Order: sequence, then structure tokens, then C-alpha cells
Amino acid sequence: MFIPPNHIQSTKKQQETEALIQLQSAHLLIRYDLAQEIFGKDYNVYTVYYPERNSLMVAPVSDELFKKLHKASQALLKEKNSRGDRTIALHDILLDHQIDPQDRSLAFNYQEGLGVLNIQL
Repeated sequence: MFIPPNHIQSTKKQQETEALIQLQSAHLLIRYDLAQEIFGKDYNVYTVYYPERNSLMVAPVSDELFKKLHKASQALLKEKNSRGDRTIALHDILLDHQIDPQDRSLAFNYQEGLGVLNIQL
């Protein structure tokens, strides 16, 4: 079976993009470059989970409009390693909504103008 090379490359790019955000040991792991772009030097974020869409939304604490539009709670954005990857504890969300806690890459959407990270759990 022949697979065109351009199809293989796009699949590879998609996998690399998904690897930017992972679920690891009930923590959301965000790779440094993406975390830096979205959160900068903020170490607090707002999070809100919508079970009907299976969607976790994360925004910097400096985004007051996000807090007003959503019933968001504040979470700590911790440094995970020397590279500067960041993590957010998701234990409560995973337990409360019976979400599979297995380690995996997560699909996400980020629009620069909005400054909100939308993650599929």
C-alpha cells in the first residue's frame, strides 16, 4: 500500500503538536515553549471543565474576562523540570467526572488572540 509522503509528514506534525500537552500521573503537563507563549511568567491559572464537551479550558490569571465568563477556579502552574515544562494538578477533575487517568497525549486548541487553552480530556 502506497502512502503519499505529504500525508506521513502531516500525521507526524499532528503527533508532535499533540505531544505538547500530556496527561501524566493525574497532572496536565504543558511543554515549556507552549506554556511560555500562553502563560508567560504567570504561575497561577484559571481552569474550568465542561463535562458535556469533555473540555478543560485554561487561561492565565491575568485574564479577568475569562474568570467573569466562566465559573473558573484558580490553580497553581508548577515547574515540572529543568526545561521549564509546567504542570497543573487535575486529581479532582479526573475523580469528580470519572475521567480515565491513564497517561497520554491530549488534543488541544489554542488561538493566540483569545489566550485560552482548550484541551480535550
